[in-house]
Amino acid sequence: MVGVHAIHNGKVILAKDAVVPVSLREVQFGFSTYEALRVVKGHAVHLDDHLVRLENSCRGIKLTHPFTNQQISGWVHDLIQVDAIDEASLRIQLYGGKDPQLFVLASALLTYPDTHYTQGVAAITFEGERLYPSCKTGNLLLNYIALEEARSQGCFEALLVDRHQRVLEGTRSNFFVFKGLDIHTAADEQVLLGITRDRVLKAARLLGYRIVFQAPALQDIRAGIYDEAFISSTSMAAMPLSRIDKLGFPGPFEKTLAIMHLVRSWELDD
Repeated sequence: MVGVHAIHNGKVILAKDAVVPVSLREVQFGFSTYEALRVVKGHAVHLDDHLVRLENSCRGIKLTHPFTNQQISGWVHDLIQVDAIDEASLRIQLYGGKDPQLFVLASALLTYPDTHYTQGVAAITFEGERLYPSCKTGNLLLNYIALEEARSQGCFEALLVDRHQRVLEGTRSNFFVFKGLDIHTAADEQVLLGITRDRVLKAARLLGYRIVFQAPALQDIRAGIYDEAFISSTSMAAMPLSRIDKLGFPGPFEKTLAIMHLVRSWELDD
């Protein structure tokens, strides 16, 4: 059963005991990094890539710890084995400080209704820039506030707009727009380097699209110069946007769905 056990610094524990004290300074300051990945057919999807990004995130915020990627990989497989996990959403959470603490936890696999792909989902734009954008850290206040605002308006995601009025990424996703055979997305140094983002770009190139690493301007989106828009993440693969603020994208989202199917087809390749 998913979620019965967890891993704490290499030891199998009950999931209910996977806790940290609120008095811990690193908890109070959000000094942590994390990774979220999928387990499909007992396989931790793109695990090596997730561990490399975890390592890069730690380096980016100077979070030092004694754990190796080989150790963490082994602990992930230990959790899959002890709970006989076939499919799940899995989280690796690492707190820094004098005594670093690493947890591996599993929960039910995050999935979405088919209508999210056939009809698309709505997003709002929200002004704000993430601190250390290329690092996946526990500093998620902006993401939380923006996503709650989106939900209050009946929308699925909030797209973050920087001081130059460029649309960079979502609170939990990367962001892309189509214009003919071009796909526009923010430059690598401006956003989180998503594991799925890499597969999206690979799929796009295989399908004959040219990648333009330039974040789309908000005014251009509102002017309706783009044909299609979508977001991507580990759980979503590539999900079409049917609306951004008041601008609608009518579908049928053939470009996005072609990319989505390719990205999903690669999940068991590594």
